[in-house]
Parts: sequence; structure tokens; C-alpha cells
Amino acid sequence: MANTQQEGFFERAFKLKENGTNVRTEVLAGITTFMTMAYIIFVNPSILSDAGMPFNGVFIATIAGAILGTVMMALLTNYPFALASGMGLNAFFAYSVVIGMGVPWQTALGIVFLEGIIFIILSVTPVRQMIVNSIPMSLKTGISSGIGLFIAFIGLQNAGIVVADPATLVRMGDLFSGPALIALLGLIITGILHALRIKGALLLGIIIATILGFFNGVTPTPQGVVALPKMADWSQVLFQLDIRSALNIGMIGVIVSFLFVDLFDTAGTLVGVSQQAGYLKEDGSLPKADKALLADAIATTGGALFGTSTVTTYVESASGVSEGGRTGLTGIVVAILFFLSLFFQPIIAIVPGAATAPALIIVGVMMLSNIRSIKWEDFTEVFPAFVAMIVMPLTYSISNGIALGFITYPLIKLFTGKGKEVHWLVYVLCALFIVYFIWL
Repeated sequence: MANTQQEGFFERAFKLKENGTNVRTEVLAGITTFMTMAYIIFVNPSILSDAGMPFNGVFIATIAGAILGTVMMALLTNYPFALASGMGLNAFFAYSVVIGMGVPWQTALGIVFLEGIIFIILSVTPVRQMIVNSIPMSLKTGISSGIGLFIAFIGLQNAGIVVADPATLVRMGDLFSGPALIALLGLIITGILHALRIKGALLLGIIIATILGFFNGVTPTPQGVVALPKMADWSQVLFQLDIRSALNIGMIGVIVSFLFVDLFDTAGTLVGVSQQAGYLKEDGSLPKADKALLADAIATTGGALFGTSTVTTYVESASGVSEGGRTGLTGIVVAILFFLSLFFQPIIAIVPGAATAPALIIVGVMMLSNIRSIKWEDFTEVFPAFVAMIVMPLTYSISNGIALGFITYPLIKLFTGKGKEVHWLVYVLCALFIVYFIWL
């Protein structure tokens, strides 16, 4: 009787029959999605702690942001999409803004908060759609691919496979040193698991590499297995954002870069996963797209308050969709699993950077997959995309890549007689980024 009542509640809340699914399928889909994206619990605190943020506080904030975003998506749209701190956006936050520009992490959180507020405003107006539609596909691809290269480069650095050199800037590290060896083995294992399409390949790779690290001293001994989350840890990052400093005019370029990457990433993920789930209309539009983007924007704003970088929709949601997930119940299951992971902080804290580095490299490879969509026969499309791609890892800055991509695209089109192909908004952005570089 109880089971029937529960199923009746879920049916009313999530319209399971209407979407051709049931409770069991949704639960399995939620578990699958969580398995494929749980690596962020390890990776995000590792990246943001490089920027001086306390690991344990970011660990809790990462989970809180994921829960907020995923639940909002489930309730507002009834879609099986999960959210968490975005890869690429967290690297931009830590390595480009905080380390590269010397911006305090509290100010960087303030920037993320402001970007989220702007995103909320854009999500309830037609402006968002106009911006997304105005950006040429080649530039979108170049930006996402460049972020992939940047993330992979960070992974190679964290692994000790690539190290600094005063003569050549970078060189190969000692592959038989403790961390590099563990990272290399982890990379091979994770690559094989991913190629075999094994669910949770990134998470399994992190776990295996961490275990291997015990044998050569890279992984420390845990102080326990289960522990209650400490509010004192979270309070170090909770509501610590500095909005006043983020409003400095010198931060405009950074805010715009965060906004663009978030817009492209979210729009691309929503379309890709929605297509797999069969949500897209014949004209390619997504029903309730405004609500989906609103959920994403609210999650980013809330995540900044909690103490983590930009929260965004995860492409790994496609794994749950492939298992039959069709409603927000899938997301609720993901959120519950994120909550349960809060109690395993002692285990998560021992995961070394060498164990998470392979996940960064593999994610970088996956982000390069769309490069085939660039029109390689048209140099005016290829060149700006290449500039955006190559500048990001070589200048250690995602915003530099975005800016130079937007500057070179309209200029090469204009001076080759193809200026009319460029949306007027791209010319405006070109001018703004030129002013941004002059101001710097």
C-alpha cells in the first residue's frame, strides 16, 4: 500500500507515465548520472584550493551548489538534468582570475555572483537568445575547445608530467617521480575505462589512482571514513564573497568572460542532452528553455553565496538519459546522492592531485570533440577559432582567448569582404574587448 502511495506521489509530481518512465528507471538513471559526475566532488576542491580557498569548505560548497542547482532544475522544468560546479569555469576562476590576475578569491566569488544575477536577468528576457544566436558556431567551438586544452594542460601540470623550464617555458617532468607515475597510470586506466564506455569511468579512475598512491606514499592515510560535515569548515567560504570589489570597472572583462562561457556551455549542454532525450521540437528549440536557463542562473548565484565557482548543467546528464531518465525525479536522486557524499569528507580529503589530474586531461579531450564542426575550408572561420583555442593554454587565461577570438573574427571578416556575415553584436563585443585590453 505504501509503495503504491509513493508511486502515486511521484506520478503526480513528475508525470512519470506521460514521459514513458517509472520510479525504478528514474532511480537507476539518477545513480548513473551521479556516478559519471561525482568526480567533481574531488576535482573542484582540488582546483579552488590552488587559489587559496580552504579545501574542506569548498568541498561542502561544491555539494551544496550541486544540490541547489539540480533540485531547481527538477522542480522548474521536470528535466533529468544535473548541475554542479563547471569544469573550465572553475579553472578560469582559480588559475586565470585569482592566480593569473591576482584577484582575491572573495572578489572572484563576487564576480561569479554578479554574473549569475546578469544571467538571471537575461534568462527572463529575449536578450539571452539574441546573444547566443549572434555568436558564430566556429567561435563557440573554438572557445569550448580552447577551454578543453587549458584544462588538459592544467591536468598535465598537476600531474608533474609537464613542468616549468626557464629556457623553453615548459618541458617533460620526471615520469618516474611519485605523483607523475601515479597520474600517468591513472590516465592510462581512465582512458581505457572511458574508451570501453564504462559508467563512471572518471570516478573509477580517480579511485584506482588514489589506491595506487598508497603504495608509493603519494596518498596519505585517511583519518577516518565517515564524519559529520563541520559548519566551521563551510563558514570559511559561506557568504565570503566581496561584491563591492567585484564592481570595480577593471573586472568588467572578467564578468563578461564568465557570462559568455556560462552561456555557451549551458546552451550547448541543454541542446545536446535534450536531443538525446527527445525533448527538442522540429525547429530545434527546447520547450521550457527559459526555465532551464533560469535554474542554471539561480544555481550560479547560489553557488557563489555558498562558496564555489560557477554552477552549470552537466553534459554527464546524458548518461542518465541513456539509462531511461526522463523527468526531474532523476535529478532528485542525484541531489540525494550528493547530500550523502557530504559524510565521506575524510576519504575525499586524501585524494591527491595526481589522482584527479587524469580526470582533468580526459575532460579536456572530450571538450575538443566538437572541433570537427568548424568549417575548415573557410580560413575566416578557422583563424579566429584557432586564436581562441591556442591563446587560452599558452597565456594561461580563458578570458584572453575569448577576447582575442572576438577581436579577430569580425576584423578578418571585414577586411576580406565578408563583413555582412557578422552579427552587429559581435562588432560591439569586438570594440569592448579592444577597450578592455587598452584599459589593462
